[in-house]
Amino acid sequence: MPSSAIRDLLKITARPEIISLAGGLPDPELAPRERMAQAAATALAGVESVQYTETPGWGGLRTVLAERESAKCGRPISVDEIVVTHGSQQALSLLAQVLLDPGAVVVVEDPAYIGALQVFRAVDAKIVAVPMDGDGMDIDALESVIASGTRPTVVHSVPNFHNPGSRSLSVERRVRLAELADRHGFWVIEDDPYGEIWFDEPSAAPVASYSDHVIRLSSASKILAPALRTGWLHGPQHVCRAVELVKQGADLCGSALTQQIAAELLADTNWLDGHIAIIRDAYRGRAKVLCAAVDRAFGEVSTRTEVSGGMFSWVDFRDGTDTRALLPLALEEGVAFVPGSAFAVTDGYENSMRLCFTSSSGPVLEQAVDRLARAHARLHPQ
Repeated sequence: MPSSAIRDLLKITARPEIISLAGGLPDPELAPRERMAQAAATALAGVESVQYTETPGWGGLRTVLAERESAKCGRPISVDEIVVTHGSQQALSLLAQVLLDPGAVVVVEDPAYIGALQVFRAVDAKIVAVPMDGDGMDIDALESVIASGTRPTVVHSVPNFHNPGSRSLSVERRVRLAELADRHGFWVIEDDPYGEIWFDEPSAAPVASYSDHVIRLSSASKILAPALRTGWLHGPQHVCRAVELVKQGADLCGSALTQQIAAELLADTNWLDGHIAIIRDAYRGRAKVLCAAVDRAFGEVSTRTEVSGGMFSWVDFRDGTDTRALLPLALEEGVAFVPGSAFAVTDGYENSMRLCFTSSSGPVLEQAVDRLARAHARLHPQ
């Protein structure tokens, strides 16, 4: 899907009559607005919150993030290994500028996260696609790429509840990916905005727990609120210093106010655990409703990924349905989704679609799938 078509789709989904399964948006009703207001009041009691802050982020937040990353990775992470960014997308963009020269090889999962493709194309990287299966990135295929003489500078992975594919990288493959990074000297960018949103079993240990050649990205957008624009990267100090220099030229620094708000909420672990549990329960229920509705409507003509966390379900039609042709009919019926071709590195996935279940209630999700079924019936008249 051309980028202009994606922009047009986002404009259309803003219309109230359209039920959107397209945008990967958390439910704003689950954002802890009262708790954020309390933290904002606390921050605004001091003048530091309305002043410029350090380029790598407000010190208090970096301390909290270092503690969180240390707990996740099972080893000490220092404040000097943390850079706070405007969401994890900015972290990815800054890393691309630091790590990649024009023509450098970047390996991505296929289907791929659109934001990663945009970033890597912007720096004229050579993008090489590696397929996925039920256990995430196919590491055998990655090894074959390397054995063929291709030398990646970066391997990008969304290891938990992949966007768009909804799959997670198995523990065995995480270990193998880390070993390959150590052996061949490439960087793994572990892009992990969804790892906290597991439904039944906690996400596996990060790839970064197995290697120093991993740079981890994450964000408060999915567990607190996108409006805080608080993401971060954790990586070796020399990479963080290089990112800091690029960030100085990009925006000087982030918001001291929102970073102090995020720090207070992330540091209050008892409250945070309860809040994330509410999000998990809500999204778990919505995922079950959406998947059951998709199975009823399309079970004979489609397959879908098992959803164990995150925000998305990936659906493959087996009856030749071109989801690019399905989309305009779906919009006429009052529902939107993203065709799978939007996530293709080159081409493919014409018979696939990504559905987001997080921003609508169960009854609305059922209505959305009913509308999608009507559009599908119009595309395949008997």
